Amino acid sequence: MKNHVVCLSTTNYHPLPTRKQNVMSRLRNSEVLYFDPPVSVIAPLKDKKAAAYIRKYRQPGEKVEGHENITVYALPPVLPFFNKFRWVNRLNQKRQAKFVRRKMQEHGFGEESVLWCYSPSSCDIVEHVPHRALVYDCVDRHSAYKGHITPAVVDGMERDLAKPADQVFATAVGLAETLEQINPTTRMIPNGAAYEIFSRVQTEKGALPCPADMKNLKHPVFGFVGMLQECIDYALIEKLAKERPDATVFLIGRTLPGVDLTHLQQYPNIVFHGLVPQPELPAYLAQMDVCLNVFRPGALSRDVSPLKFYEYLATGKPVVSTREPLQVEDFKDVVYIAHHEDEFLALCDAAAAEHDPEKTEKRLAYGAQCSWSERVRQMEQVLYGKGVLHESGDT
Repeated sequence: MKNHVVCLSTTNYHPLPTRKQNVMSRLRNSEVLYFDPPVSVIAPLKDKKAAAYIRKYRQPGEKVEGHENITVYALPPVLPFFNKFRWVNRLNQKRQAKFVRRKMQEHGFGEESVLWCYSPSSCDIVEHVPHRALVYDCVDRHSAYKGHITPAVVDGMERDLAKPADQVFATAVGLAETLEQINPTTRMIPNGAAYEIFSRVQTEKGALPCPADMKNLKHPVFGFVGMLQECIDYALIEKLAKERPDATVFLIGRTLPGVDLTHLQQYPNIVFHGLVPQPELPAYLAQMDVCLNVFRPGALSRDVSPLKFYEYLATGKPVVSTREPLQVEDFKDVVYIAHHEDEFLALCDAAAAEHDPEKTEKRLAYGAQCSWSERVRQMEQVLYGKGVLHESGDT
């Protein structure tokens, strides 16, 4: 008998795979109902693209290509300010639960289901959704986000979700230390990388075609891959572009709503490329001389576990990073870590000039150790050991 997993995600299944998709797609012996996060009814006022998601919940579920065991649904829109007022969240989650229960019934999911949550706001859906086990996978310091939130409310919701959970995972030391005080089952398992994809930068060296929009760029090329969000240190990116005008800073990713980067557009050597589908990323990374992992200091940056960092390691390419997130210190023997702004440019120069096959091989080895296959193996070892998940034939 397969495990029935109901995943309440904080990231849409498409277009970019994050921890949620990578974990769900690798769970053994499991059928998964994956629920994209809901949008607020007023979200289109801030981001016009959100309008397309308002009615998406009325569409049938989507089977994921290559992962027929996963069906993706959109949730109905929610009232705003649920991270400020708990009563609003309770109203939202009661409505969400009705929708989730209906989809569970359609798929034959019942009380033996495993409810797998990623957002503190899910605390108020737990009592309304049938399940025999609860997993909370914490990937961020949720109360450190800016916007329409009250940190104490978010922290309170997280406590109420984590406390009854049969298993809590956390992606960073700081998150794990907080959650261990609430639930002693907490286990830290950081994010990872699709090693089989990103290692192609080395294994297929010379065979990957140069993307048309990367031809004729000035080298060295300093590359960044990931969402352009508020916690990124854009001052360092600007400093690099300004002080190294003969280099190129190539940014791959979508600018999130509320992030204003117009001041960077004045630099002709900064390229805003936009999103690239994951299978195509190795060809872009192969043209980069150095990969950038730059975060502004703060509670959110300190406890983040950036996928991009592990993906960089899996390419074998030199990496220049800020000291936050703190996990980068585990790889200080092969990563150039700028502990303050004055070090950053010199380390960028050193990384661009690196010709050390030993460091390349060691980064690849670290990337393999941090692969999603290995991360999910560690999670399953815990979950099968405790009976949260069952092997085929178990009851």
